[in-house]
Amino acid sequence: MADRIITEVDELKAVTHPLRVRMLGALRADGPATATELARRFETDTGTTSYHLRKLAHYGFVEEAEQRDARERRWQASQPTTTWDDAALAATAAGRAAMSVMRRHQLAAIERAVSAYEAAQTDLPPEWVAASGMSDVRARLTARSLRELEERVEALVEELAAADADDPAARTVLLHFGGFPRIDPAGWADVADES
Repeated sequence: MADRIITEVDELKAVTHPLRVRMLGALRADGPATATELARRFETDTGTTSYHLRKLAHYGFVEEAEQRDARERRWQASQPTTTWDDAALAATAAGRAAMSVMRRHQLAAIERAVSAYEAAQTDLPPEWVAASGMSDVRARLTARSLRELEERVEALVEELAAADADDPAARTVLLHFGGFPRIDPAGWADVADES
């Protein structure tokens, strides 16, 4: 299953709906599900989840999964991840708006993950608490180096995940990577960088 790289605004807009993006994430994280199972999980009705699953299927984000019996229709994600071509989509106002919505969805997902972690932190083994965390790093890089950094991080994640695949101590972890050029607020150009 190959990753999905979106270059068209309509495709990206198809997943900007809050329920669709969460359903797609759930199918990727937890595997195939029916519209009824997703409706229970997201506290909505089956008609709503069915409609949104059909929209996701129309754009190739989900597909029918192997059915356990003839009475159900199970869905699965068509790709392990979805990314988008920032340069292609940034060429139009609609593309920039859709990317902005998706970034906000990503930030909301990080907020949910951090909240869930904090709620469960006292029940986690000390080694998981010690290994967990967030940081922010500043570095002077070229656009080429930032792209290379992202590619190296992804390669390292794949390498370590493959090495830990059969280890019973391994758990699914959420990793978030973002790199943006720092944009100084107007009037701050003369203030020394304190980073």
